[in-house]
Amino acid sequence: MHGEADEVGGATGFDWDALVELHLARQAVERGLSRNSLEAYGGDLRDFQNFCRARGIEPRALDAAAILAYLEDLATREFRVTSQRRRLAAVRGLIREMMERKTIERDPTAAVKLRPHPRPLPRTLGRADTAALIEAIDIGTLRGKRDRAMLELAYGCGLRVSELVGLKLNQVNLEARVLIVIGKGDTERIIPVGGAALRALKSYMAARQKAALEPAPQTSAKGNRRRRADAVAMRPNAAVFITRLGRAMTRQGFFKALKGWAANDPRLAWVSPHTLRHCFATHLIEGGADLRSVQEMLGHSDISTTQIYTHLSRGHLRKVHRTFHPRAKRISVDSTQTDDRRPLRAFTED
Repeated sequence: MHGEADEVGGATGFDWDALVELHLARQAVERGLSRNSLEAYGGDLRDFQNFCRARGIEPRALDAAAILAYLEDLATREFRVTSQRRRLAAVRGLIREMMERKTIERDPTAAVKLRPHPRPLPRTLGRADTAALIEAIDIGTLRGKRDRAMLELAYGCGLRVSELVGLKLNQVNLEARVLIVIGKGDTERIIPVGGAALRALKSYMAARQKAALEPAPQTSAKGNRRRRADAVAMRPNAAVFITRLGRAMTRQGFFKALKGWAANDPRLAWVSPHTLRHCFATHLIEGGADLRSVQEMLGHSDISTTQIYTHLSRGHLRKVHRTFHPRAKRISVDSTQTDDRRPLRAFTED
């Protein structure tokens, strides 16, 4: 491992391990990437690093031919174009780091371009199916109340799964009906909570508070009464959603819970936690919300990311056209009209 003197002096002797670790540490500090983002970013870079190692490509010898060979290798391994683009973006970030540290002088990816591809439209549920999925949850138990509140917030506030399971009690303001959400890059945003989500959240928190105050009926081997595992104290920095063991819900736990409720309807078997975020954005835009407001609530740094949700159904577009275009409505014709010229009819869609 090279010392600080080498790094400050701009030595070119960094190996792949050192370069990747230095780059990830820098990204964590400068961009404030979350642990999940760093793990994904690091996985992409280590895949590239393993490719170079297997072919004996040292950092200082990296060139355009090596980059093209890596992209061909990704295609051979049947990575989708979206995955290839993501990994190329990660490699470009590492290459910028290498240039700053004088490991290489030129960017070998400058002339490398992937073919354009249409961005896939997110699959969403209709309003009725979304409501059916949420209302299928049995709220007769604490677990059911928790799952109902989680689905209501995921759909009603458009939260990412990591934001949902990471929500703390001090981020919830029931009186103001808002959530203070910590998004990507530790950025804060305030999201309003709708009536349905608010009722579900209040119901769950009241049930959880009641469970925390009630002693468990079980006794230990010594005859002492044990507290319920899911009845942890509701401290301000405690997780809003917890498991039966009293731990914060995980992404995998929420995925499993959602799949369990969706299993009641075969038509919803494909639904994932992120589907609810897609539904949130799509239904807002279909309802007439402006793109900037949706961008703010989703926490997108670039509005081009939000624009994918403008994929409205043909039926909705047809309805909007008929409602608002002045010449899209049928015109009643007076049957007693005697003018030789046949009356023109307004355009109507099939």
